[in-house]
Amino acid sequence: MQAPLDPTIFKSYDVRGIYPSEFNDEVAHRIGRCFATFLAAKRIVIGRDMRPSGVALMQAFAQGATEAGADVTDIGLVSTDALYFAVGKYGYDGGVMITASHNPAQYNGMKFTRSQAQAISLSDGLGAIRDQLIAGELPPKAARAGKVESRNILDEFAAHCLSFIDVARIRPLKIAIDAGNGMAGETVPYVFRHLPCHIVPLYFELDGRFPNHPASPIEPENMLDLQAAVRRHGCDLGVAFDGDADRMFIVDEHGALIDGSTVTALVALATIKKHPGARILYNLICSRSVPELVERSGGIPIRSQVGHSIIKRIMRERDVIFGGEHSGHFYFKDNWYADSGMIAFLQCLEVFSEADGPVSEVIAPIDTRFRSGEINSHVADVDAKLATIEQDYRDARIDKLDGVTISYPDWWMNVRPSNTEPLLRLNVEGDTRQLMERHRDEALALIRA
Repeated sequence: MQAPLDPTIFKSYDVRGIYPSEFNDEVAHRIGRCFATFLAAKRIVIGRDMRPSGVALMQAFAQGATEAGADVTDIGLVSTDALYFAVGKYGYDGGVMITASHNPAQYNGMKFTRSQAQAISLSDGLGAIRDQLIAGELPPKAARAGKVESRNILDEFAAHCLSFIDVARIRPLKIAIDAGNGMAGETVPYVFRHLPCHIVPLYFELDGRFPNHPASPIEPENMLDLQAAVRRHGCDLGVAFDGDADRMFIVDEHGALIDGSTVTALVALATIKKHPGARILYNLICSRSVPELVERSGGIPIRSQVGHSIIKRIMRERDVIFGGEHSGHFYFKDNWYADSGMIAFLQCLEVFSEADGPVSEVIAPIDTRFRSGEINSHVADVDAKLATIEQDYRDARIDKLDGVTISYPDWWMNVRPSNTEPLLRLNVEGDTRQLMERHRDEALALIRA
């Protein structure tokens, strides 16, 4: 008898749950068999982050995939963007990254791709695998079992990331890097051994228990150590990576936070210099400063909904070279449309290296507005609340690309529903802090009434 499956571990874009009570080796084995069968895969590549349960989960998944007839290549301890690189570069039929990203230590999970590093979400394959497992319909074993081999791809991954910049242009910047005991501690040395930068390392020791702070740099409290290190060591800037190192967040020479919108603008600037007239995608939560900079630089801004599956589809359909999100995800056409924190950071370094002044002066003309950050509110009736907001701001320019966006000349806000919970997510931007705070509080009062 198979143990019952907890279907809630299947999220919109991945599998994730507490190990071993929600997500365990037996489930990983069954997913491996179903995944390989679903893709009719001959070759699958698998990587893992530093969480202690990753080895057992990798072995269990590999057993299931080989039972289905697929050969499995184990690339060991890697970042998620290195796994995407391996899938695309070496022509695998699919790939799996064993990680729970920025989640706490008791979690683990899996991210899935098909060929060309195309992410597999609940709507295009993951849901079918879930339903098959719930029904207890494990695919039959193949006549010939696959084999497992190991491969180290980190030198090639580093070379790929560095190909996005002119290495000769990088100045000997002093950079504090907070790996958060996550996979950046493994990948950063491979990349930066080719650069003249001086690194001040924080928490490079791989430790899935996260003894220093959670590997979730989108939370300001997890950036405090990095900010202090930048000031203490007189660094030119600092960067923090999340647990699986596919996202990154920057601080300037004073330790001031640089948000995902501004990083999107910086990478857009670097991209347009190399590709004049390039199409640049930004999601609708990004600052108005992003499309303004793209247009000033001669590029073509394209606005999109939030979410990587939507963004990657639009990028492929419209030949977009780079796409950025406020949440620290940055996507590149020449990276099989997959996201990479490392590539984005290197492109920012190139922009900073070519500038005369410090990082704070480089971003000053870009980051001129004030943003609330994303604020979540539980509501009883999402649709009714959105209708109320639309009615209360009926004199504004309104669009419904993703939730409701209310736009005025000197401020705007977006209110959009969560995919998984009865939540509304509010983002407000104003030309002044006073405008942002006033309309933020006004909108929250309306949402929470």
